[in-house]
Amino acid sequence: MSSRRLLLAVGALLALAQVVPLARTNPPVESEVEAPPGARAVLERSCYDCHSNRTRWPWYAWVAPASWLVTHDVSEGREHMNFSTWNRYDAGERADHLEGIAEMVEQGEMPPWFYLPLHPDARLSEADVAALHAWTGPPAPGHAHRHDHDHHADP
Repeated sequence: MSSRRLLLAVGALLALAQVVPLARTNPPVESEVEAPPGARAVLERSCYDCHSNRTRWPWYAWVAPASWLVTHDVSEGREHMNFSTWNRYDAGERADHLEGIAEMVEQGEMPPWFYLPLHPDARLSEADVAALHAWTGPPAPGHAHRHDHDHHADP
């Protein structure tokens, strides 16, 4: 196959990929999570795109194949924990979610590294982490601090 035919085939596949229907919805917000203003601001800036029904759908959420990844990540995030349906969680589930937030933030796992290049404002500062921990409580003992990997012992 010539380079030109290969390029045309790839272009045709990308064009066809655009017609795959995807749900990019923001269902109604049932309730808002109760958090102090500082923690709430961090959640809205750094977490709500995937963990709420207030997703800001970026332009690339409408262009396949990136759209497939974005809609998948939002669907998974909402399924795992949704701040817009916080009222559905009982006290034990809320406590589990708060503990999970504390751990993920402390370990630097949230927001995910691949989200940050296109959303640099979602990066958490030390003040953001402190605001979240003031709301969630500190992570459970035995969980590595998110910056421990930066400090190496001398041999």
